[in-house]
Parts: sequence; C-alpha cells; structure tokens
Amino acid sequence: MTKFIGTGVALITPFKSDLSIDYDALERLVEYNIENGTEYLVISGTTGESVTVTSEEKKELITFIGNVNNGRLPLVLGIGGNNTASIIEEIKTTDLKDISAILSVSPYYSKPTQEGLYQHFKAIAEVSPLPIILYNVPGRTSKNMEPEITIRLANDFENIIAVKEAGNNVHQYLELLRTKPEDFLILSGDDDLALGVALAGGAGVISVIGQALPKEFSEMIRLGIAGKAKEAYDLHFKLMPITSLIFSENNPAGIKAVLETLNISNSHVRLPLVEATDALKSDIKKALVDLGKS
Repeated sequence: MTKFIGTGVALITPFKSDLSIDYDALERLVEYNIENGTEYLVISGTTGESVTVTSEEKKELITFIGNVNNGRLPLVLGIGGNNTASIIEEIKTTDLKDISAILSVSPYYSKPTQEGLYQHFKAIAEVSPLPIILYNVPGRTSKNMEPEITIRLANDFENIIAVKEAGNNVHQYLELLRTKPEDFLILSGDDDLALGVALAGGAGVISVIGQALPKEFSEMIRLGIAGKAKEAYDLHFKLMPITSLIFSENNPAGIKAVLETLNISNSHVRLPLVEATDALKSDIKKALVDLGKS
C-alpha cells in the first residue's frame, strides 16, 4: 500500500516524426522522474495514448520501461476498457513480473449502470494476481462511478486497493474520503485538485504535469500529505499556470509540448489527436521561463 502514497506519473509515449515509439526519449523521461522524486510510474494510461498503441507495442513498452527502471520504482500498468472478457484475457496473458499494480479505467462508451460497473470490476478483481487501482474519469467515459460503488468494491475485494478519482468534483472526493475503508487509498487524477485532496486525507496523485516537473510537484504532494499547507500552497501557486495550460487543448498534446521545451522528448501525437498549437507552445515556454525551467 505504501508504494502508492505520493506522486505517480502517467507516462507519455514519446513518438518520432514517423510516429514510431521514441525509446531514447522514453528512457530520458523515466530516468528524469526516478532522479527527481517521483514515487511510481504508470504505463499505458490515457496520457500514454493507450488507445492508439498496439498490443505488440504495449508489450514492448512494458519490457523496455521495466528494464530501464530495474526495480527502482513501483510500476503500475493500465489494463482497462469496455469489454470485460477482453480485459480478463489481457490480465491472464500479460507478463506482469515487473508490475506492482493494475490501473483499470471504468468502462467507456457502453455507459453501464452502477451495478454494471460493480460487476465489471468484480470480474476483474476475481482473476487479477495483482492489486487493482480503479480509475474513474467520467469526462472520458461519459459515465460517473458513484462513490457508493467505489466503496462497495473496496469493502468486497481485498485486492482493490485504491481509486484514481478524476471527476474534477470536490464533493465526490470528500465523500470518498469520508466513507472509505481505513486502508483504501484515494488518489487524485486531477492535477489542479491534487493538493487539496492530499490535505484532506488523500494518499496522493497520479499526475500528468508531475512527469515534467517531478521535483516540485512530488514535493508539493508530500507536503500536502504531511499537512504542511502553507509550504505546499506556495508550490501549488507557482505550478498553477503551467498545470492549467497543459489541459487547455487536449491531453497529452499539452504535456508533450512541455517535455519538448525541456528537451526530453518531442511533441508528436497520433491521430485523432493533434499537436499543441503554436500559440499554446508559446504560452508553455513563457510559463516554464517564469518557473526558471527554460
């Protein structure tokens, strides 16, 4: 459980100009995060453009990141979707030797009932050999998983250990914190709300901006968990402009523009996403200059 307290980052998948995976850039990104305070790494999440990464590429990413990481940080792997049977098959057939937990997104497009969400995650929990982090992101799935279902799953299955809550809903965060089992982790999936969640009793965040500014962002979250609001908010206010900018067009185009400015990777994305506009890239460069990062 303590592996997932603090800041996890949802890694991008860097691409070359021909849109093949840029493994040199990925190695730089992983090392940069390990060296600068990130607590764990998330592979093949939304920010990793998981829906346009092939199953073969996903296997290569797991192996490559596992080799670069070499056991230094816990690794979380995204395995989710709206076909329960397919997810179960992927869990059974994926080499999970380097993986510490599975992040499983709530089903998208199908819009199941709350009972359907419960039965979906029940089926996954019953076959998973690893701990499961639920992922509620109604802005992408078009269906909110209500706190009652999250808490019901937490109480019914020991291997469901956390939820990445990304509904951008303060009341829902507080309801989860109020009703959760003692050892169940509430992780923010909203970078802008992450500090408030940590101060209210949350266990941390799975962040997008954190991979570009791991030292500052992870320190902010650690201060929040420790209840040091003044010091934490000093960092939060400094990071607010860049955090807002990266989500102004689409994710991960914004964070890829940040990482390009930091000379870690470039800004290429796969369709149907498009790169950040020149205007956004200019604003990002200015924000990084203000942070002393460019």
